[in-house]
Amino acid sequence: MAIYDSEEEQLEAVKAWWKENGMSTIIGVAVGIALIGGWNYWRSHQQEQAAQASDLYSQLVKSVEANNPGAAEPLGERLQAEFGGTSYAAYSGLQQAKLKVQKGDLAGAKAVLQEVIGQSNKELSHIARLRLVRLMLATGEYERGLQLINEVDPAVKAGFSASYDELAGDLYVAMDRIDEARTAYQNALSGGDQSPLLKIKLDDLTAPEPVPVAQPAKDSK
Repeated sequence: MAIYDSEEEQLEAVKAWWKENGMSTIIGVAVGIALIGGWNYWRSHQQEQAAQASDLYSQLVKSVEANNPGAAEPLGERLQAEFGGTSYAAYSGLQQAKLKVQKGDLAGAKAVLQEVIGQSNKELSHIARLRLVRLMLATGEYERGLQLINEVDPAVKAGFSASYDELAGDLYVAMDRIDEARTAYQNALSGGDQSPLLKIKLDDLTAPEPVPVAQPAKDSK
C-alpha cells in the first residue's frame, strides 16, 4: 500500500506540474522546432543564393574574356540587382570596369571602380583603388592618382603597401619627380615587392651618370 500511495502521489505531482507548465512546455518545443527549421531554411537559401551568384559571375568572366559586352553587361546588372550584398557583386564591378576599358569608356570604368572602392570588402576596395590609379596614370591625372593613394590609412594597407608604393613611384616618374620616385620604389622593395620589373625601374633611376671621355689634345702643328 505504501508503494501505491507513493506512485499515486507521484502521478498527482506530475499532473500538477503539467497543469502549471504544460502549455509553456508545448510552446517552448514548438518555438525550438520553428527556430531549427527556420535556421535550416535560411542556410539552404543562402547556399542556393551563393550558387546562383557564383554561376552568374562565372558567365560574366567568360563574357568579358571573350570581349562580349552584349552578354556581359546584362549579367553584371543582374548580379548587382539580385546579389548586391555579396562579394560576387563587388567582383562583378571589377569585371564591368575591365569591360568598359576594353570598349574605351575610361570614364565609365573609373565610375564603376569608385563604387567598388566604397564597398565593405576591404581587399576588393584596395584592388579597385589600385586599378583606378593605374587608369589615372594612363590618362595623365597624376596628382589625382597620388591623392587617392595618400587617402588610404596606412593602418589598413597591409598586403598592399608595396603595390601602392610602386604605383606612386610610377606617378612621380611621369611627373619627372625623380627623387620622390626613387624613394617610393625603394619603399616598395623594402615592403616585400621583389618583382624584376620594380628592380629595373629602380636601377633606371639610380644608374650612374656617364663619365665624359677626355678628348685627345689636338696637334698644334
